Amino acid sequence: MKIYTAILLQLILWSGYSVIEWLSKHDLVIYKILMFGVFLYLAVTVGNYIIKSPRKTMFATFVSLAIYGSFQMIMNIMTYT
Repeated sequence: MKIYTAILLQLILWSGYSVIEWLSKHDLVIYKILMFGVFLYLAVTVGNYIIKSPRKTMFATFVSLAIYGSFQMIMNIMTYT
């Protein structure tokens, strides 16, 4: 149940990343990469606070990032069709 909770909270963080990325659409790529790094750090920190296991935290973070990335790709495909 802890992993599920961590993934849900991380998905909320990734949604916040989407909003901030949308608001900064005219920024340079380096700033977007740095912003992604900050949100990745936040996601790992939140996951580690809840799960308290580094290996399970990384698993949960990669799962939430995969879900987020899949959703973004699906939405991009639906937008251009």
